[in-house]
Amino acid sequence: MVGKVWKYITEKLESEGALHFSLLDPDPLSTTIENVVEIATLAEKAGSDAVMIGGSTVFGVIDEAVAKITEAVDIPTILFPGNITGVSEHADAMFFMTLLNSMNPYWIIGAQALAAPKIKMTGIETIPMAYLMVAPGKTAAWVGDAKPFLRDKPKIPAMYAMAAELLGMKLVYLEAGSGAEGGGVPSEMIAMVSKFIEIPVITGGGFNDAESVVRGVEAGASIVVQGTYLEKHVQKDKGEGLKLIVKALKEAGAKRV
Repeated sequence: MVGKVWKYITEKLESEGALHFSLLDPDPLSTTIENVVEIATLAEKAGSDAVMIGGSTVFGVIDEAVAKITEAVDIPTILFPGNITGVSEHADAMFFMTLLNSMNPYWIIGAQALAAPKIKMTGIETIPMAYLMVAPGKTAAWVGDAKPFLRDKPKIPAMYAMAAELLGMKLVYLEAGSGAEGGGVPSEMIAMVSKFIEIPVITGGGFNDAESVVRGVEAGASIVVQGTYLEKHVQKDKGEGLKLIVKALKEAGAKRV
């Protein structure tokens, strides 16, 4: 049975060519739930296609935050868990992730096994996804004991992506790390990975303007994720800048349909 959110994603990709996802981190040490909800509603108004909820560190408020965000928006809410604490029954779906270039088995299968009983009992839709860390990797790479792929060696993550596809993953996420500089994952790496797999490529980390987002789509990414940009700008300009970024992404995606 195909889940509702996965059906939504695949049908939108088929008709639009590329999607924009907004990543929100409900970390009470740096923000409030009210702020996160406001950013989610502004992102939806700006045209973002889904809200991802999670982060590398979560301090125990995930359920309340997810429930309020899901209630506030009509676009899908998708868990992007940084650990077993990032699981909540209140989202529409979750990325069931494995950090394939971690050096620690916990992040490849251990956390997933610990979370699996709760996930099965809640019945939340799961979307299996390979998570691949690209240098610099930032906090996510440090927490996940990852060996980030070198930015000038695109063939290596391409091999991992091919393995992920053969293992049955539905998505491959190339992640440079939250707040990464340099325009996100290199275009050459996105192009190489996209060339050798049939499943969609997501990319995030360092995509902080329309130009970098468009480059990601033109290189072959099906979904571009922005998080740090939203935290810094969306409330200040009420989503006007994000609206322009999403518009540019959609125009680039339309050329692929």
